[in-house]
Amino acid sequence: MTTRVVLSAGSNIGDSRGHLQAVVDAVGADLIAASAVYSTPPWGGVDQDDFANITLIAEGSRTPRQWLEFCWELERVADRVRNERWGPRTLDVDVVAAETDGEPVISDDDELTLPHPRASQRAFVLVPWLEIDPDATLWTASGEQSVVELVAALDADDVAAVRRLEATP
Repeated sequence: MTTRVVLSAGSNIGDSRGHLQAVVDAVGADLIAASAVYSTPPWGGVDQDDFANITLIAEGSRTPRQWLEFCWELERVADRVRNERWGPRTLDVDVVAAETDGEPVISDDDELTLPHPRASQRAFVLVPWLEIDPDATLWTASGEQSVVELVAALDADDVAAVRRLEATP
């Protein structure tokens, strides 16, 4: 069994680029591609600093659930504290989408909802994803859609606010 995942990582507390680099390093040999670092405004209405975000594609023998647990461990190592929904954080790592043996994983599990239920609405996930996979698709309630189409459907100001900073974390 091989699982390919799209991961989104963000940080706006402490050494954000260091936290993002730690994600890339931890994925290690399973890494297929990592986007540049993007500066993005916070999402969810909480007053806070902008985020540094990356999107990664990885492939390996972990199950989707094991990828989620891997993300949680990265957050724990970065001393992530969950005080406020959509609040500031040292590190947030989400499994955006997964395919096992080439088939999309669809899950409505309380802990592992796949694809991520708000991925199609988030320019900070989709724009960096397009950088590393211009042909990317995402399963949505309307079926499979190209990420290009999803970005085009977003508010243009939200997309423009996702600013590329540098090639690597």
